[in-house]
Amino acid sequence: MNMLTLTIRPSVKRDRKVRVELNAERFERLAAGLGFFTSQFVASIDRAEKEIAEGRTKRLQSLKDLRCV
Repeated sequence: MNMLTLTIRPSVKRDRKVRVELNAERFERLAAGLGFFTSQFVASIDRAEKEIAEGRTKRLQSLKDLRCV
């Protein structure tokens, strides 16, 4: 298992935010670790782009809109 070292610094102005800095190589390693380069993920992105182009998407104001009432 590959290890990835991240630099995380808390923001001085806002307590609930952190800043994460990655160089391109580390970002690619992180993306690969999260599965962003798998053929299944790329295919799902292609399907999503097709659905958007066909107008089969709906804008949400909140995630609460996804709940079944």
